[in-house]
Amino acid sequence: MTIRTRFAPSPTGYLHVGGARTALYSWLYARKHGGKFILRIEDTDLERSTPESVNAILEGMAWLGLEYDEGPFYQTHRFDRYNEAIERLLEKGLAYRCDCSKERLEKLREEQMAKKLKPRYDGRCRCREVDPGKPHVVRFRNPDEGTVVFQDLVRGTIRVRNAELDDLIIRRSDGSPTYNLTVVVDDADMGITHVIRGDDHINNTPRQINLLRALDLPVPQYAHLPMILGDDGSRLSKRHGAVSVMQYMHDGFLPEALLNYLVRLGWSHGDQEIFSLDEMVELFDLSEVNRSPSTFNREKLLWLNQHYMKESDPAHVARLLSPHMGELGIDPAQGPDLVRVVEAQRERAQTLVELARISAFYYRDFERYEEKAAKRALKPAAVEPLRAVRDRLSALESWRREEIHAAIEATVKELDVGFGKVGMPLRVAVTGGAPSPDLDLTLELVGREATLRRIDRAIEQIGQQA
Repeated sequence: MTIRTRFAPSPTGYLHVGGARTALYSWLYARKHGGKFILRIEDTDLERSTPESVNAILEGMAWLGLEYDEGPFYQTHRFDRYNEAIERLLEKGLAYRCDCSKERLEKLREEQMAKKLKPRYDGRCRCREVDPGKPHVVRFRNPDEGTVVFQDLVRGTIRVRNAELDDLIIRRSDGSPTYNLTVVVDDADMGITHVIRGDDHINNTPRQINLLRALDLPVPQYAHLPMILGDDGSRLSKRHGAVSVMQYMHDGFLPEALLNYLVRLGWSHGDQEIFSLDEMVELFDLSEVNRSPSTFNREKLLWLNQHYMKESDPAHVARLLSPHMGELGIDPAQGPDLVRVVEAQRERAQTLVELARISAFYYRDFERYEEKAAKRALKPAAVEPLRAVRDRLSALESWRREEIHAAIEATVKELDVGFGKVGMPLRVAVTGGAPSPDLDLTLELVGREATLRRIDRAIEQIGQQA
């Protein structure tokens, strides 16, 4: 049997971290077992589904690198198939038309709630003849007796008595099919063997199993993932970081860092924290997914992101950094090699946005000095060291860090002062106070012309303060 999994988001908003984790787990399971991963867009909610949301889902999947083998399939293109299934259920007497008014259903609900009963349809139209030419819905005739039993790959054996289930609506009065009907038809038609989804769908699963059996369709295996909570224990929301996956890209996260973080939100392999994508595929197992909710921690994500920035191929980091430099109005081709800048700076930032900000001085003069750094370093006593080191730097035949280092050391020796008396004002003069690596490397990357220009500016700045 070929394993076939699917990710089936509704395009009513962005792709959020919970959806991304579901997609990742489904993708990993298919890849581990040599199977296929299918993308399905469940867009039957015609009022809320938007093309923008579809694009956001596709962009998020592409950025994360979760390539799908088939799809995207759109449910709105399959209405004829759903109606065929509904008509089959009607013919078999396993579905019926219902013309109960909203007022009657609401009154029924209130009466049941008053008696502390679980609200459910009372089956009034099960044995009534309803005119198909008048407004009505179609309901599935759920079995009255027996128990639905399924082996959840995460939660173990789950049993639900049919007496607890409702005669759910499978076609609305406007003729559109409902979620539970479309899902079972799609899963069967697409040969889905494993349905991996959030545990908010557990209540739907026994209903869907009954529908599959009524349609004589195979029942897949189910795995329901625990929900993700914020660090305060409440349901994950925007204030915890439940934003669009693409927002993480805009915020300067690496896709591999987010994937590594997501895979650990509910799954573990010993005490291992860092996983390459190949390791995830090799080691991932649904039996090791936790049953209890996971907690989203942005600080942990930032730690992982910094790890990947430091350990990844600097050329890869530079490619991802480039658009963030562009956001600052910087053309990274007009200045030092961006790969070398990444190598010099990446240990000093947690995100690409931060890395771009602290690296801007390599490509353009800064508007102002960092106040504390300038107050500490750019004092009247710094003028002589700055002038002396400028003279030596301007005389260099080659602008390489070895020669730059020698020029600074010679200045220190000439003035008979500690290295900091020369190095501190020189660093602030050239960087504005931004975090930077060894001084000789910093100056080499900034370049001769910009270095000398900024030293002159610092000397002038000190003169204006005197």
